Amino acid sequence: MDLSVMPRICVIYNPAAQGGRSKRFLKHRDWFDSDTVFRPTDGPQAATRLAAQAIEEGFETVVAAGGDGTLSEVLNGFDLVEDSFKRARLAVVPLGTVNVFAKELDMPMHLRRGWESIMRGQERQIDVGVAEFETPAGPRRKLFAQLGGAGLDARAIELVEWEQKKKLLQFAYVIAGLKALREPRSEIICEADGKLYRGGLVLFGNGKFYGGRLPIFPLANLSDGKLHVCVFQKVNLWVAFRYGLGFISGNVRPPASVQYLQTSAFRLTSDSRAPFELEGDLIGHLPVDISIHSEKLRVVVP
Repeated sequence: MDLSVMPRICVIYNPAAQGGRSKRFLKHRDWFDSDTVFRPTDGPQAATRLAAQAIEEGFETVVAAGGDGTLSEVLNGFDLVEDSFKRARLAVVPLGTVNVFAKELDMPMHLRRGWESIMRGQERQIDVGVAEFETPAGPRRKLFAQLGGAGLDARAIELVEWEQKKKLLQFAYVIAGLKALREPRSEIICEADGKLYRGGLVLFGNGKFYGGRLPIFPLANLSDGKLHVCVFQKVNLWVAFRYGLGFISGNVRPPASVQYLQTSAFRLTSDSRAPFELEGDLIGHLPVDISIHSEKLRVVVP
């Protein structure tokens, strides 16, 4: 490979990534060419600032090395720079607990093979989701690549204990979900294409996968210009058990009460205080407007 024509790469990594994977990744300096730059995060939203800085400095590939939270922050750094989607592309090294977006792209979980895929530099253009909402400090917007949800799953994320997550990994979300099931639930109202849908849980995806490789949105494609929305009218232990079996078997059969939508924009509201999440991170509380920007983002794929 001719190093003189290789794009400049900036790797933004989370030093606290699950199980010390970032330390193992960084030990292999012989994998990287001399133009690769590494910048560690040092707190919440640091990856957003570092990504924007890298694009401004002319790096052509910005790598999110961490979990889905690091990916989300890096992607939102693109939103701070004019013409960022033309100037740079996004790549992922999956170092986190779940790594849903990396699995959607079929990026290798093996660190060496994953980095080799980035070095080969094949790319694809995908859609980008946008969430717009109000905060006490004023209006906000957040980009997302893979998924989000409102209601029960966001409440479960709100209940996850950090120490449990470090020890139990994905099982910590199961425990938090069971806690959330015991609480009174808000009714979420989804308004899409002039129709109203109601339920205790709304999940939406740009890609197929949720929670790992669970194909909650089986018809989704990252480049189809649509968001795929599941409105769960009933959420109980039986529904959770059914999806748990689907996760194990790889054969998901949604209950008949689940409404499946495909749309380019929708609005989520609730009569009570209801949280929402993006990429597995708690973002805020409803209402929120969700839309899709078609084929905006260039991503590195195997």
